[in-house]
Amino acid sequence: MVDKEELKKKIGQRIVALRSQKGWSQSDLARACAKDRQAIEKLENGKVNPTLYSLLEIAKALEVSLKKLVDF
Repeated sequence: MVDKEELKKKIGQRIVALRSQKGWSQSDLARACAKDRQAIEKLENGKVNPTLYSLLEIAKALEVSLKKLVDF
C-alpha cells in the first residue's frame, strides 16, 4: 500500500511521462484541460492532491483512459 505522498509523486510522474510521449509542454497540457501551467507543475511535482475530476480532465486532454493515467 502506498502512502499519500508517494501516490501524489507517482501520479505526477505518470502525467509527465504521458505528456512527454505527446511532445507537449506543461503549457500545452494546461491549455488542453483549461488549467493554468502552475497547476500542472504542482500536480507533476506531487505538491497537490488532485481531485478525481481533475485527473479525469487531464486523462481526456492526454487522450488516455483514467485507468491508464493511474496504472503504475
